[in-house]
Amino acid sequence: MPELDSNPKSIQSIYSWYSEGKLFVNRRYQRKLVWTLDEKQKLIESILKKYPVPAILLAERGSGSYEIIDGLQRLHTIVSFVETAFPSHDGKNFDVSQFPTAKLRRDNGDFDIEDGGDLLSPAEVATFLDYSVAISVMRGASEADIDDVFGRINTYGHQLSDQERRQAGVQDDFSNLVREVACELRGDASSDILTLGEMPAISIDLPKTKHGYAVVADQVFWVKQGILRSTDLRDSMDEQCIADIAASIIGGKIVNRSKEAMDAVYETGNSEKQRISDALEVYGTEKFGDELKYCVAEMLEVCNAGAPKKLRDIIFTKPTSNAFPATFAVLVIAFHEALIGGKKKIGNYEQVKKAITGLNARIDTGRRSATPDERRANVNSIKGLIAGALIDSDLKAVYNNHSAIDIESLIRRSELELPNYELKQGILVLNDPRKVDPGIFGKVVQTLCAIANNGKDRPGSLIVGVTDKDSDAKRIESLDQISPIKVGSRFVVGVKREAKALGQTTEAYFTQWRDAVRNSELSDPLKGDVLSNMDYNDYFGLGLVVITVPAQKELSYVGDKVFWREGDQTVEATNPKKVAELAARFF
Repeated sequence: MPELDSNPKSIQSIYSWYSEGKLFVNRRYQRKLVWTLDEKQKLIESILKKYPVPAILLAERGSGSYEIIDGLQRLHTIVSFVETAFPSHDGKNFDVSQFPTAKLRRDNGDFDIEDGGDLLSPAEVATFLDYSVAISVMRGASEADIDDVFGRINTYGHQLSDQERRQAGVQDDFSNLVREVACELRGDASSDILTLGEMPAISIDLPKTKHGYAVVADQVFWVKQGILRSTDLRDSMDEQCIADIAASIIGGKIVNRSKEAMDAVYETGNSEKQRISDALEVYGTEKFGDELKYCVAEMLEVCNAGAPKKLRDIIFTKPTSNAFPATFAVLVIAFHEALIGGKKKIGNYEQVKKAITGLNARIDTGRRSATPDERRANVNSIKGLIAGALIDSDLKAVYNNHSAIDIESLIRRSELELPNYELKQGILVLNDPRKVDPGIFGKVVQTLCAIANNGKDRPGSLIVGVTDKDSDAKRIESLDQISPIKVGSRFVVGVKREAKALGQTTEAYFTQWRDAVRNSELSDPLKGDVLSNMDYNDYFGLGLVVITVPAQKELSYVGDKVFWREGDQTVEATNPKKVAELAARFF
């Protein structure tokens, strides 16, 4: 049985925990950062007025670290106010110069502050830092204990949306599948455990809030295609849509589109939940995830065929700002049944685009359209409309290959998980005349070795055809006459342009990369694992080489040299002590 230890902690102490990386967030059940500016400012105002604020619940995780169970929004608000991310209600920023711990982080470049503006007085800074927050710490708690407590706290909370309540109330294969697919479609996929300081990197910036979070709502698939409004993301409507689609496909019959039906899928002890759980165990979570992402990626190819259009402008022939999650759900189910169930692939994307143009007026979208029978009729209608554009397929492209969704997820993760990912714009220098960088293949092999040496259970990837430099993207656009695609803060420039400049086919270009790895001194079994996991992806006609580095069980070498990742840099381990430290990662 876990023990509960309750002790107040000053904000100064809480910030010290944060700065030392001792506060962690578990994404299996925690929400993203969702508070509005007004909500944040009200908390700061309460602290400055010495009003009571709700207690924080943590779980001790050893080595003086803590997992946040309840109070994520409050904790992040407190530390981000200290780091001048937003002002108080009366327009005052925290005076970092009055707090040595924060000043040191600022001086080290951990955060920036805006020059000018009003600051809290020294007395107000002291009041803020000395304020005691009620902290309760669960000691000796198991994963099951934490899941149970979190579910109970948030089930009774009135601020959660219906879908957030469902996801918080239970942790099982279905809820984890929904969460993971949703993260990949939103572009905020990451490891399950993050520090509190990393949360802005996977949180969504809404148009009217602009907190500076890394995931911009207008660039998220759901909003970019007009399926949902940006505010819907805050209430996890994307996860609700995925849950509806998943339950309908995995369970073998289309479910009613209603709150009650979705509650039943999540409710412990409900026969519908048991039916879906049993079906998923047979179906397989990874298999379904691959299929759903493939269908969505094919839908994006349809949108980009000919003159690119967002999905909403295809579905609705008249201009509208309406969201259409219900229509999107039946469209995905129809694509899944036609492509996966029918063992087909799209032979003519422009024909499919024409077939679903004005779809909203060609299927039933009235009140009765939420019933299983009407949804089935709509699915059948869509399948009939696109049938003529489909050809036979062996479905090899569906499973264990990178879809456009997977590619974008990897690129976005590279911004947060620097040691596990590397991006290369290509093999040609960006000068005239164009020539191959003589050291590029050797550097890449060293980086593959370094990624492998991150430790057991830590896979990674290297993607060729992506740059993180705006200047390089513009230079490539000028040299190769292509239009880069922005993903997060990165730019996909592709490798087809390089194959063309070299007078090669894409197959010959890809073989050049494979041969570079095959002929290298990369140690086994890493070399064999990398060769088995190299992939060429067309990615909207630009082309990418994706080299996956599977998790290794032992230290890897290039010849007799060992390499490791220091942030996003590849470094040779020349010190025997460092080599031993790297080897210890695999014990």
